[in-house]
Order: sequence, then structure tokens, then C-alpha cells
Amino acid sequence: MKRTATFIFAFITLLSFSGCGIYSFTGANVNPNIKTFQVNYFQNNAEVVEPGIERTFTLRLQDLIQNQTNLSLTNTNGDLLYEGEITQFRVTPMQATANQLAAQNRLTITVNVRFTNKKNEDDDFEKPFSFYYDYSGNELLTGSTLNAALEEIFERITQDIFNASLAKW
Repeated sequence: MKRTATFIFAFITLLSFSGCGIYSFTGANVNPNIKTFQVNYFQNNAEVVEPGIERTFTLRLQDLIQNQTNLSLTNTNGDLLYEGEITQFRVTPMQATANQLAAQNRLTITVNVRFTNKKNEDDDFEKPFSFYYDYSGNELLTGSTLNAALEEIFERITQDIFNASLAKW
């Protein structure tokens, strides 16, 4: 009797776990055959060049993918390949004052991304990702203002790239 009860318990337990799979709270849907990813250096080809943002962006994208997946970063032959360039770094006035000065400015950054999935070519794409940051016309786009702008813009753009390539949003 005890042996039958143990068998029934084990059988029910196995049935309970058969519906379980690997789930990700980040929304990533990564094929189990994909083990590595590669992020090539994103060149800054914008007309206005802000020094160092290409390195910052490349590292932010690498960090996001490492933190939200179990994939390993590699320098060559990654199963997933991210490459591209920063194509726009533009400041535009958004609101004018009575003195014809900008009351608010907007920094817009656009990054063109080429994504290659070596395990499934149907996932490949090339497209631009863009976001902006508004700041007071009284501030210069330097120091903490620039850092805050880059933080917000790169957070949004890298998450959008992640969603397009791995979460399929």
C-alpha cells in the first residue's frame, strides 16, 4: 500500500512539472540553441559628434543583453550579432520665449541597428531606433544635463532594440 501511494505521488508530481518550462520575466524569447551574442562597436556617424557616446552606447547594449538573458558575450562568431551606427545627435529648440530664445531644448539620438540571428534568418532586421530628452533652455548640454540625457535616451533605445530582437515586441 505504501509503495502504491509513493508511486501515485511521484506520478502526480511528474505531471505537475510537465507543464513547467523556462520563462523569462524580461519578455525574452530566446531559442535554447542560441548560446552567444556579439555587439560590434557602434560608430558615431552623426553630423554633430559628441565624443565617447559610441562607447557608452555599445557597453549599455552589451550590459542589457547580459543582464536580461543567459547568453554569453563573445567578440567573434556570436549566434546573435548586433551592429550599426549612431546616425543622429541633434538638439532642437522646442519652446521659444518672448525674447526669441529657447525655453526648452530637445536632444534626439538615432541609432541604426543591424541584427543578425545566425540560427534563424527570419529574425534579421535593419532599422533605426530613436528617442529624445527635453531640457531647459537655460542649461547647457554638458555635465550632469548631458549625463542625464544619455542615460534616459540609451536606456530607452537599448530596451527597444532588446524588445525588437529578443522579445519580438
